[in-house]
Amino acid sequence: MQCVRKVTEDLYWVGANDKRLALFENIHPIPRGTSYNSYVLLDEKNVLFDTADWSVCRQFIENVEYVLADRTLDYMVINHMEPDHGASIEEILLRYPKVKIICTAKATMMMNQFGFPVKNIQEVKEGDTMSFGKHEVTFVAAPMVHWPEAMVTFDTTAGVLFSADAFGSFGSLDGKLFADEVNFDRDWIDDARRYYTNIVGKYGPQVQKLLKKAGGLDIKYICPLHGPVWRKDIGYFLEKYDKWSKYEPEEQGVLIAYASMYGNTESAAHILATKLCEKGMTNIALYDVSCTHVSYLISEAFKYSHMALLSVTYNLKIFPVMQNFIEDMAALNLQKRVVGVVENGSWAPQAGSLIAEELDKMKEMTVLNEQMTILSSLNDATYDQLDDLAESIIESMK
Repeated sequence: MQCVRKVTEDLYWVGANDKRLALFENIHPIPRGTSYNSYVLLDEKNVLFDTADWSVCRQFIENVEYVLADRTLDYMVINHMEPDHGASIEEILLRYPKVKIICTAKATMMMNQFGFPVKNIQEVKEGDTMSFGKHEVTFVAAPMVHWPEAMVTFDTTAGVLFSADAFGSFGSLDGKLFADEVNFDRDWIDDARRYYTNIVGKYGPQVQKLLKKAGGLDIKYICPLHGPVWRKDIGYFLEKYDKWSKYEPEEQGVLIAYASMYGNTESAAHILATKLCEKGMTNIALYDVSCTHVSYLISEAFKYSHMALLSVTYNLKIFPVMQNFIEDMAALNLQKRVVGVVENGSWAPQAGSLIAEELDKMKEMTVLNEQMTILSSLNDATYDQLDDLAESIIESMK
């Protein structure tokens, strides 16, 4: 049975939700599942915008067939060739063999790489336009947001931006297609941030270019390939993307991330959090990196202005899960943060200096001078040092 929703007078959402998938891209936990969004435009020429993941192909095909009814499918626009959106291309070709594919030259290359029997292709580039009847669209290149073949399509007639993987979010829609049908700031923003920072975060400069292009468009709807469709308060989400892609923190606050073996470094993290709260800084997120997936840590690192990284020394190195977190920060281009560093060691503490070296390789990262060392366990001196570190963090916010 079909499960569709009307977006505008002529546009229908024909995607599907997957609540069984545990890991997005087989790496990021998605406890609320995900949506795969696809759209059909009914006009003199009928158009399908992107397809869906193989896991939801049956529902997707039923939705497309229901909306088209006895109409033919004239065009299929491929904004993004990643398999969670392109896997069902061949199924569409089998059912609608006369459909013409509209995509970039790089997308054609990738379809051939994935083994799709594509022949009827119209390649487009930045600034090209097409008319489907009442609706006219323009194509905007979006390379490395977050694949090199990506583009977005703007329906100039209805003000609809088909934004590919930009402006998406983790999470199953559960019937609520539009962002204004949920409390987005309460229930969705964390998933949207974690989606952006881990999937697209490395490519901030490319996202900035796309935002500048979008600024010249009269956007009334944003139709992403994951997550809710935007038709109200679009500026709210554009502002988030602007901050994230400039690597500017959303909030003044502190992410405390600790790697502890026997509880002493963990105690230091809790004492630091307590000291910060006593001094008036209560906007704190505290995580044990050993039992927190790194995608959550990355999301919080993008959110807050400050970090405190506390790690034991392990085999004369940084504790492996902390090392992984720091490497992910670097890989995703995180920058412009103030960081306090605490190390622990029983005979050769080195984690602190090694963490500082890693942070030094990133852009505009400030390591506070109050880097401190715990020798095995806490004492009165380290307690006072944690108080000094808390004071230093708060002073740096001024």
